[in-house]
Amino acid sequence: MEILLNPNIAYLVIVIGFLIAILALFTPGTGVLEVVALALLALAGWQISQLDFNWYALIIMLVGVFPFLLALRKTGKWYHFVIALLALTLGSTFLFVETGWKPTVNPFLAALVNLLVVGFFWLVLRKGWDALLAAPRNQLVDAVGAEGETRSHVHTEGSVYVKGELWSATSPRPIEPNKKVKVVSRKGYTLVVEEITSAVPNKK
Repeated sequence: MEILLNPNIAYLVIVIGFLIAILALFTPGTGVLEVVALALLALAGWQISQLDFNWYALIIMLVGVFPFLLALRKTGKWYHFVIALLALTLGSTFLFVETGWKPTVNPFLAALVNLLVVGFFWLVLRKGWDALLAAPRNQLVDAVGAEGETRSHVHTEGSVYVKGELWSATSPRPIEPNKKVKVVSRKGYTLVVEEITSAVPNKK
């Protein structure tokens, strides 16, 4: 148990626990990440109760999250990233202290871990953030009147490819896959389409 009460180990458990918890929020699935995160955070809570934990350092770390969120946005600046990294590193270093505010977490370890974690979120989550903020390429109202192609059998339900996107669709008459269609209206998020048939020339 003594190794678990090493401030450096406790610090790593806290960071990894929060990292996995955030990943679980972004990638919900089987629940494995959630269970692992809860186990690590529970262990971190026990470690905090056994060590001289500095709540002021935790506040500094939490404050550092805000410039980091700004850095993730398209309008974010490089100095938001630097401020976040400095705040997280400073808070991490003084997370556990001895008498006289002497930090017990290795500052080089704190700097390296924060650089890796912040860099990871910068590269991975910024793309997800941009995707969430990006406006849809095609509004539903713009699809009305557009032409496309059925990707499945369409009648009471089905799918069509219109304006570079795949849509749910219905049709008054059954339409086979890979047929040219035109959007005549919409019902909520479902397009109503009709098949485009080639005109047969009249025989004289």
